[in-house]
Amino acid sequence: MSNVSTLSASARDRVGKGSARAARREGLVPAVIYGDKKDPFSIVVNQRELDKLLKPGFFSHLIDIEVDGQKHRVLPRDLQQHPVTDRALHVDFLRVSATSELTVEIPVEFINDETCRGLRRGGVLNVVRHEIELYCRADAIPEKIVVDLAGLDIGDSLHISAVKLPDGVRPTIDRDFTIATIAAPTLVSEEAADAQAESQAEEEEEEEEE
Repeated sequence: MSNVSTLSASARDRVGKGSARAARREGLVPAVIYGDKKDPFSIVVNQRELDKLLKPGFFSHLIDIEVDGQKHRVLPRDLQQHPVTDRALHVDFLRVSATSELTVEIPVEFINDETCRGLRRGGVLNVVRHEIELYCRADAIPEKIVVDLAGLDIGDSLHISAVKLPDGVRPTIDRDFTIATIAAPTLVSEEAADAQAESQAEEEEEEEEE
């Protein structure tokens, strides 16, 4: 289960662009809490406190937001950021209960690369999915999905069926999809060259159209 972070907030009486800009000038980030069959309400959170939580896995970590002495357990659902500075401009938080079933994207961590036969022979790990979308309860969100590379050789593929998921956790995709492959170096180079050639061809077509 993922750790639960805490975040203090204040209710925001006024909404709108003018109010939001004023809040940001004071080092605050406008946000909204919604869901769980309750009315949504607007809040502001401290920019620096929020920045500490903005790291990989932000959208799969539970947060207890305290507003006027009342705690709301939420899951981040949307984050608007400045296109240049990446500063947080607005956040949407979804209320959850322990039994709420959610759709979350969980990062993949690969282990035992030093004992992977294919990598030791010069193969390259070709990651197809850096994150896996899962169904799980709010109180059982895993921190990460661990994928073991031990025993894989060049040409081997690793599918979701080979990964042991926590109890009550299941993929949103029904088929046995590929997470990663161990590719030969020449194959990876050829694929990269093909992708580059295709990109250049598309750019040339766009220039001709202009």
